[in-house]
Amino acid sequence: MEKPVWIGGVGMISAIGNSVPEALQAIEQGKSGIGPMRWLPSAHKDVFPVAEVKLSNGDLADYTGMPCGITRTALLGVAAATEAFKSIEHLLHPTFKTGLLSATTVGGMDKTTHFFKEFLKNQSGGRLRNVVYHECGSPTELVAEKLGIRDFITTISTACSSSANSIMMAARMIQHGMLDVAIAGGVDALSTFTLNGFNTLMILDKAYCRPFDNSRNGLNLGEGAAFLVLLSESALKTMGIEPLCRISGWHNATDAYHQTASSPDGIGSCIAMRGALEKARLQPEDIGYINVHGTGTVNNDQSEGTAMKQIFGEKMPRFSSSKSFTGHTLGASGGLEAVLSVLALKHGLIYPNLRFSTPIEGLGLVPETHFQTGVDIRHVLSNSFGFGGNCTSLLFSKN
Repeated sequence: MEKPVWIGGVGMISAIGNSVPEALQAIEQGKSGIGPMRWLPSAHKDVFPVAEVKLSNGDLADYTGMPCGITRTALLGVAAATEAFKSIEHLLHPTFKTGLLSATTVGGMDKTTHFFKEFLKNQSGGRLRNVVYHECGSPTELVAEKLGIRDFITTISTACSSSANSIMMAARMIQHGMLDVAIAGGVDALSTFTLNGFNTLMILDKAYCRPFDNSRNGLNLGEGAAFLVLLSESALKTMGIEPLCRISGWHNATDAYHQTASSPDGIGSCIAMRGALEKARLQPEDIGYINVHGTGTVNNDQSEGTAMKQIFGEKMPRFSSSKSFTGHTLGASGGLEAVLSVLALKHGLIYPNLRFSTPIEGLGLVPETHFQTGVDIRHVLSNSFGFGGNCTSLLFSKN
C-alpha cells in the first residue's frame, strides 16, 4: 500500500483577499475580485476587467517584510507561502528534509516590461534592477530565502497546470522518501506582456467571465499565489498535528492537440481525471465536488465539460469554477484551486459559480450557483489544464 501524503497547512493571496480567511469570507458573501485595472499599466485599462490583488507593490513589501524593489511575483509568493509555512514552522524537526516547489509562468516579467519601455527609447536608459529578477526561478529563490528552505528548491512552468504539477511532484517526492515536508504551489502576477498575449489570442472577455455558461465569451486574467504544506506520515506523527486532509490521487496528461486550444473531445482532461481516480483507487461516484478548470473560454469549457460527461455520465458531482471570483491566475491557478478544494473538503463547503444562467448547448451541465456549508464531502477533484494540452488533476480525500 502506498504511503499517505498529508496536507498540514495552506496559504493564499488573490483578488478576493490577502489570506485564506479573507478569501473564504469573500466567497461566502459572493464578492468577486474582478474589476477595472488599478495597478497594471496597460493601453487596455478601460477595456478588459482583471482580478488584481488589492495591494500595491509598496503595500505588499510592507505586508511581507520584503524589499519593494523585487518583483510583484515574488512579493505575492512570499505572502502566500509564509501563511502556509507558519502553520508548521515551529514544529519542523532539524532532521526533516524540507523542499519548496513553486510554479510560475511570468517569473519577474512584471518588472522587465518597465525596463524595456525605457530601454527602447534610449539604449542607455532603463534600470537594470528591473531585469535582474526576470527569470522563472527568481521568485522561487526569493521565497525559499525568506522561509529558510535549503534542502530542495525547484520551479515548474507548464502554463496553467504549473501549480498543480508542483503539488503533484511534491507528493511523489514525499511518497518516495525524498522529502519529509514540502511547500508546493505557485504564483503569477499580472503583466502587460501576458495581457497583450491573451488579447492576441482573442480569448479575453470585456465583461466579467461566465464559466460554463452558454454565453461565455472568454476569460478574465487574474493574479495571486497559493501554497500547500505536504507532509509525510512520519513528519505528521512527529509534529503531532491534525491534518486538513490528504492528497490521494494525481495525474498529468498531455494531449498535444494544439499550442493553445484544448482538444474538442477532451481527451487530455479525461485522461488526467481518470488517472487521478485510479491513483486514489476511487470510482467516479465517490467524488463529491469538482473544482473545474472552468476558464470561461468557448473552447476550454466545452472540452472540459465533454470529458466530465465521459467520466461521470448522468451522475455528475457538484461542480463550479472559482475563477468567477479570482479570475484566471495562470501558473498560480492550480495552487489557488487546490487550496480551495482542501478547504471545501475540510469544512464541507460548495462554492458558487458566479454569473451562470444557461447550460452549454449539447452538454446541459449546471454548476452550483449558491454557497453551501455543512455538505458531507469525502473526495474533491481539482482540475488544471494548460496550453499545449498539459492537463493535471489532483484528488483530495478526508483523513
